[in-house]
Amino acid sequence: MLGVMRKYKQSIVIKIVFGVIVLSFIGTMFLVWGRGEEGLGGSAFAAKVNGDKIPIEEYQKTYYRLKSVYEQIYGRTLTPDLEKQMGIKKLALDNLVETALIRQEAKRMGIKVSKEEVADAISAISAFQKDGAFNFQQYQQLLKANRLTPKDFEEAQKEELLVKKARQKIMDKATVGDEEALQAFKKQNDKVDLLFASFSPAEVRGEVKLSEQDLNGYLQSHQEEFKTPEQISLLYIVIDPAKVATKLAVSDEEAQTFYQKNIDRYQGKGGILPFNEVKELVKADALKAKGAKQAYEMAADTLNKNLKSADINAAAKSLGVTVAETPLFTAAAPAAQLASETEVVKKAFLLKAGELGGPVETARGVYLLKLKEKKPAAVPPLEKIRAQVEVRAKEDKARELAKKKAEETLAQLTKGGANVALQETGNFAFSDKSPDIPKIGKSSDLMEAAFALTTASPAAKTPFKVGDRWYVVKLKNRIAADTAEFQRTKEQIKKSLLPKKQQDAMDSWLKELKSKAKIETNAALLAE
Repeated sequence: MLGVMRKYKQSIVIKIVFGVIVLSFIGTMFLVWGRGEEGLGGSAFAAKVNGDKIPIEEYQKTYYRLKSVYEQIYGRTLTPDLEKQMGIKKLALDNLVETALIRQEAKRMGIKVSKEEVADAISAISAFQKDGAFNFQQYQQLLKANRLTPKDFEEAQKEELLVKKARQKIMDKATVGDEEALQAFKKQNDKVDLLFASFSPAEVRGEVKLSEQDLNGYLQSHQEEFKTPEQISLLYIVIDPAKVATKLAVSDEEAQTFYQKNIDRYQGKGGILPFNEVKELVKADALKAKGAKQAYEMAADTLNKNLKSADINAAAKSLGVTVAETPLFTAAAPAAQLASETEVVKKAFLLKAGELGGPVETARGVYLLKLKEKKPAAVPPLEKIRAQVEVRAKEDKARELAKKKAEETLAQLTKGGANVALQETGNFAFSDKSPDIPKIGKSSDLMEAAFALTTASPAAKTPFKVGDRWYVVKLKNRIAADTAEFQRTKEQIKKSLLPKKQQDAMDSWLKELKSKAKIETNAALLAE
């Protein structure tokens, strides 16, 4: 899912959707751009664009609207982590900065918005219409409900129309020529046949030779992969609450108090059972709780008395229990006797060597612990892990060698020859939805490159990785589609290519504006 989101996050569709959001009525209902110290937010701002402020409030509204759009598109709520990975906050701020730049540039370009254009735009907003026609009373009421004056709202509408006109002026300059349309037609209707060679790590692994220096270097640069985890061994004692409880008693008064505090435990089909009916059960439960409490207090008292000396044997003697011992173990693989005691293991790894710690209460009892030995995480010497290092180093070297052989073969193909036998894909057509290349596999990049190859420049410029293999390709043959069909569909092709051409023009224009602008953003907003 995340891959899909990333793929389309900056697509033309999303950019158009965002443009609609920014230029929509919902946005303008609250839009008051900051100028100097004016506008919403006072001195607080999300960004400054050539001195003009974008208020934090406007950023927050835009961010929430954009987040909502993504959630509607993908049919799911974005988790904080997913939202952060997608960069929704940055995207919202970037788009607001771009809108501010466009507005400023529109004024420098001399673009004007008349009162009639503003009136027409407002009249067309469905929220202000009644029975399909603009209703002035409804207009005033809705603005008042949102604490806006007609003057402020109409000024905001004027600003948005200004931005819209500037964007349209740049997009109107973008055109699709006959040659571009022809190339697009060829890409979609031609078929190509490729010659290719491929290299996989498995095929070249036998050629990999590793010296002692190679192994030491690999171990040095991949220490985390071979580091042994921290290990500890424990001495511990356990106080069994059940045994403590055998020396205790519970009075009727204590049982009654326990019943009142835990009354939800004692329910029958008709509701809460009377105390007299469950008295013995309550006493048993109260005794168990009393035993657990006293066991914990005994452990805490004993710990305090022996904390300085850290003498666990003395602590065990005073409690009448025996000391148990574990072998060395890791946090991921606890000693067998502590396999289900998560809290005990967690506490144990926080202790220092020789330190007495606790109490730790579990279902089994109340523990006091002493760290007997601690072995820190460490990278073993090469002699002890040579086999593992050799396997991983050889795998890495094999991957590098496969790529190197692909690059060498590509260089030979570019010059017209090759020192390896070439395979043939057979004829296939272009597809961006299912870029499956015969005998090679799925690769959008390779599919695009294949249909950009020509007889004048038949070899691809780079090798392509598909799965675990590296491929180099060369055009063998291209079957051209009938261009008579092109003449019939030329205008339709141009129309389909125009949105991307317009977006490219906008992107190029905005990039130039940004390069010349003085932009200051509130970094704290993106760090939240």
